[in-house]
Amino acid sequence: MKKKYIQILFFSFSICIYAQKKETDNFPPPENPVEIQATKTNNKIIIDGKLDESDWQNAKVITQFFRVEPVQGGNIKNPTEVRILFDDKNLYIGVFAKDSLGKKGVRIQDLRRDFSTTENDVFGIQIDAQNTKQYAVSFQTTPFGNQLDLQSFNDRNRDTNWNALWNVRTTRTNQGYYAEFAIPFKSIRYDKPQKGKPISWGITFYRLARKDFEKTVFPAIPQSFSQNRMVYAAKLTGLELPPPSANIRVEPYALYQYDDTKVGNSTTNKISEPKIGGDVKWVINPKTVVDVTINTDFAQADVDRAVNNLERFNIFFPERRQFFLENSGIWAGSSNFQIKPFFSRTIGLDNSFNAQPAPLDFGTRYTQRDENRTIGALAVRQGATDEAGGSTFGVARYTQNYGKENNFGAMITHRIDDSFNPLNIKNKNNTTITVDGFIRPTPEVSVSYLLSTSIDSETNGLGYSGRIFTGKRTNDYYMGYVNSFVSDTYAPDMGFVFQKDVMYHSPGGYAILRPKKLPFIRRWDPGVFLNYYHDLKDFGNFQQANLYIFPIFMWFKDNSFFEASFTPTWQNINFNFSPLGINIEEDNYSYTRYLLRYNTDQSKKLSGGTRFDFGSFYNGNRNTFTGNLRYAPLPNISLSANYEHNNIKSLGIQKEDLKTDLYSANLRLALNPRLQFNSFYQFNSFDKQGRLNLRLSWEYQPLSFIYLVFNDIDEDQFNPRIQNRQFISKITFLKQF
Repeated sequence: MKKKYIQILFFSFSICIYAQKKETDNFPPPENPVEIQATKTNNKIIIDGKLDESDWQNAKVITQFFRVEPVQGGNIKNPTEVRILFDDKNLYIGVFAKDSLGKKGVRIQDLRRDFSTTENDVFGIQIDAQNTKQYAVSFQTTPFGNQLDLQSFNDRNRDTNWNALWNVRTTRTNQGYYAEFAIPFKSIRYDKPQKGKPISWGITFYRLARKDFEKTVFPAIPQSFSQNRMVYAAKLTGLELPPPSANIRVEPYALYQYDDTKVGNSTTNKISEPKIGGDVKWVINPKTVVDVTINTDFAQADVDRAVNNLERFNIFFPERRQFFLENSGIWAGSSNFQIKPFFSRTIGLDNSFNAQPAPLDFGTRYTQRDENRTIGALAVRQGATDEAGGSTFGVARYTQNYGKENNFGAMITHRIDDSFNPLNIKNKNNTTITVDGFIRPTPEVSVSYLLSTSIDSETNGLGYSGRIFTGKRTNDYYMGYVNSFVSDTYAPDMGFVFQKDVMYHSPGGYAILRPKKLPFIRRWDPGVFLNYYHDLKDFGNFQQANLYIFPIFMWFKDNSFFEASFTPTWQNINFNFSPLGINIEEDNYSYTRYLLRYNTDQSKKLSGGTRFDFGSFYNGNRNTFTGNLRYAPLPNISLSANYEHNNIKSLGIQKEDLKTDLYSANLRLALNPRLQFNSFYQFNSFDKQGRLNLRLSWEYQPLSFIYLVFNDIDEDQFNPRIQNRQFISKITFLKQF
């Protein structure tokens, strides 16, 4: 049986090799970038999305977009025109996005900020003002004026939670839509202009006309890369920039919080208090930024979604707090979810056995970036709780760029947990030292590596971990290999690891097929990945392996999606393992799982998806059904529902049966992109926990908000029942000097 699956693996690799021989459509970055020019205006530009000032008509028009989807090259069905102006304070981008159906052709899911870039009509601007070729900031909008801003690092990982101060307005017509951007020079980091030396920035544009899934870019960039691959960027000239000033952004907040916990009918804890604090961002110079947060609060952050974990690995929950999300891409390990020597979610949890939430008294972050290097540092002081003393967190990072798209870095984290006399908890120190790097020898090939060691005062032990990735992505195929390892003594108290005492290997790849004789299929990616785990300490001790084989993995012309795959799996359970409380006997297991998955066109007013994961599971069977439905009759109204059902039979030592249901519902109402109400409810039948989150947000001026938040967590698995309710009203005010 194993031989059969190995043959399938080699067959899939042969598909990729065949695709490699066919590769003709990729092309290298230009030696001499395309040049475009900005035009200075001395008149006032009103940001209303109409482009009716005479300066717009006199500005040079950029029309030479290049199609990358649904096929690379060829005629463009929905052309785009771009004009660039500037004055003493702002860079202005004017866009006319023609649409073959006019207003009727517009596709948009809702009016949220930081929207989905694959399921809406989108126009985006990417700027590399320091000409690093490795870093870019992006400003994007929809035909309804939603805003999305992000940072991109090496076209590899993105920080979509970076927020800058800028403005955009749009109008929709019978020919398409207009978008008018005003990006303050204060919101862009650029080097000080030198007298007599011309100024140039790297810049790219992209547009997705969602009804046709037609993606176009300027200048030309191969289909296998994104618009953030800045080695392909055009050169923006003609700018007259003001000298960078020490600009300071102040964002104080005030809130009132009411919080009570009930056990049965008795109130066991009640909080009713006001709170003030805030953030300060000081741009010392174009390369250097200092952020300070005082009495930090994250009341408006999204709540975590419940997960029923049936695997042997730790679950990774993403960071949702704004202060830690900004510039998160600079830290070592930021682009993977297996080994993170620094993971900011460890900040805000005390050192008690149950890791309870703890207040953050003070935090500061330092970032310095230019075309040669990046320096980052973060320090946070966490307050004491009833269960543990306070903690101090620190992380320092250095990255050196070399060549066109390569870098090498080092990082140190250090955590100090104070002693806590009531529970006889002693002072503790924990340190990690990490080196890492990224190499791109050709545009198609990427290599990253990381090696980390930990030093812990409590165990007096040294631990180590590492990860290496190499991959090649072209228009016709992808091939890659990942190796990760974590020792049993590696202890990153400011980080995250997926498991200890493990080495993981994952070679694999897939072909990228665009069958001309099947025009309803936009892309078909058949392939296979091997996932193999064994002990690191006892190198030959096998843990787990599976072959993820996906002969059908395709997107249709409307971007709906279908997958049919199967996963032969081998398990060596030699430890206490009880997924969802069912005890699995220590033994060797071999079984195969099957998966069918389908999503409709997610850009339509009514959309949905379903997933059926079925087959053997250890010594029993598990069938998992997931379904989702979304209805958005207008961009102002969006209602979605999700359901997951697990049906487990004859599993474990006791041959147990178990059924679990996980229900989720979300309602979003928006008057416009700046005033929105969002509600989320989830109920998990396994632990009988329900959670409700209601949030009203009003951006009454750019990046200044009023929030009203209500949270209710009801845990009915206990007797008596436990209920926690929280109400928060919060106002923030942003002022940029």
